[in-house]
Order: sequence, then structure tokens, then C-alpha cells
Amino acid sequence: MTSTQASHASVKADASEAFSHKLSSVADAVEAFLAERLGPETQTGEITRPSRLMEAMRHAVLGGGKRLRPFLAVETARMLGGPEAGALAAGSAIELVHCYSLVHDDMPAMDDDDMRRGKPTVHKAYDEATAILVGDALQTLAFEILADAAWQPDPSIRADLVLGLAKASGLGGMVGGQLLDLGAEGRFGTVSLDVEDTLQLQAMKTGAILAFSVDAGALVGGATPDQRAALWRYGLALGQAFQIADDILDREASPEAMGKATGKDKEAGKATLVDRLGIEGARAECDHLVGVCEDAVSAWGDKARTLREAARFTVARKV
Repeated sequence: MTSTQASHASVKADASEAFSHKLSSVADAVEAFLAERLGPETQTGEITRPSRLMEAMRHAVLGGGKRLRPFLAVETARMLGGPEAGALAAGSAIELVHCYSLVHDDMPAMDDDDMRRGKPTVHKAYDEATAILVGDALQTLAFEILADAAWQPDPSIRADLVLGLAKASGLGGMVGGQLLDLGAEGRFGTVSLDVEDTLQLQAMKTGAILAFSVDAGALVGGATPDQRAALWRYGLALGQAFQIADDILDREASPEAMGKATGKDKEAGKATLVDRLGIEGARAECDHLVGVCEDAVSAWGDKARTLREAARFTVARKV
């Protein structure tokens, strides 16, 4: 290796380390925020907090995950000069919806998984009825946080956040995408999906929440309509890249590295771009989508460095 190559490698390593530190720092802040919200103390307007429910909710939420969704909200708001506390609360609410979706996805009627983030899934650690209620409670707690003036004093921004998360997580987003995914397995009859069908399914199931994470940061950060549109393009491309990278990992990573079973998507006949394009074609599409992300935030120059790094991290991650 030449001295120039060594210098470039050192700069790249330093940048990667700085990004990892930022990601870890936000994850720690999210963990602390959620741990407080999931404490045993009854809150104003509540009658009581059933101990079994709270214990199972903490099992589902705390002590795991990269917290990429709140990270995107926080870093987008930070880039725009918005209040970090409001972005952290919004991002934490999105993380609760994400965790609820994992609890329900892991159940026997859905993906039937026993392990999540290296520990038993909620229905295994507790029971199916408790797992259903955990998902329900996490979802409603998310909207409670978004609607709380303590984190966001502007009522119009609160309304936009609630509306955005409802759309991203509901029938036209995550939930609808999950139904399409079940259909792609042949649950409701024979279905044949092409590349465009698969992209639509994944944009709903995974991409909508990731795109809204960026949009939430834009809302908190006071983005203009043009800025929100650019950041929405970034979020959509990032969501697509994330899902493709996840599908590649499902084929190549070990269960120990992932903290859950791998290879199940292929066994279940799930619709993925890896099947449609092959591993190398899927990697090429990831690289293309990273380029779309970088172009979408180019107007912010160096201020968007972390968002550009987030796009590259999404496709390079090993877990």
C-alpha cells in the first residue's frame, strides 16, 4: 500500500468511526428516553400500568437495535438547525412503532420467529396474547408521544407528525405492505410479482417508515416544502436500499451475527429483489440508490455528511 493509499484508508476509517460514534450516541439517548417512558410509574391520565405488560414492552424495546430510524430523525433535524429534543422524541415514537411491528411480525400467524436481537421473541418469552397487547400498547404510546406538547409546542407540527406516522405505518404503508408480503408467500392464492411489484411491496412494508423518519426530522427542523421534497426523495431511496441490503444479509449472514434466524425469506417464498436480480444485481441496485440519496441532499453540502454516511452505512452493514 502506498502512503497515499494508507492516508486515504486512514481518513475513511476515521470517518467510519465518527459515524459509528454518532449512531451509538443517538442510540443511547433513545434508550434512555424509552426506558423512562416505559417505567412502572403511572402517568397522568392512566389508571395503572400492569406489571406484566410493562415488563413485556421493555423486553420488546430496550437493549437492542441500531435505532436507525430515530437517528435519521435526529440527524435530519440537526442538519436543519432544529431542536434536538423534539427530534429525539419524534424518532423515539417511530422506534416504538417499529418495535410493535417486530413483535407482531414474529408471531406464529406471521413470520413465526423464536429469536429477535439475540433473545426470545415476545410471544416466546411471554405468550401470544401478551405479545398482541404489547404491540397494541407500543403503537398507541408512539402516538401519545407525538401528540405531547412537552416535546413539540407547535400544534401544526404535532398534527403533521401524527398524520405522517399514521400514513407511513397504516394501510397504505407498513401494514398494507405486510399484507402484500403475506400474499407474495402464496397465503391467499398463487401470486407472481415482478420487479416493480416487489419494489412497491417493500416501499410500503419497510420504506415508508424509514422515509417518514427523515420527514419527521424535516418537520421538526422547519424544512421548507422544497427541502422536505428533497429529503423525502432521500428517505424513499434509503428505505429501498435498506430492504435490499436486509435481503442480502438474510441470504449471507449467520443467525449468530443477525441475532435471529436467517434464510427464512427464501424458504417462505417472500418477494425480494435478490430473487429478481440476483445477489450482484441487488448490490448494484444498492449502489445506485446510495447515489440517489447523495444527490437528494447535495444542496446541503458538508452539512449533509452524516446523512450521506447513513446511506452508505445502510448498504455496508453486516448485521
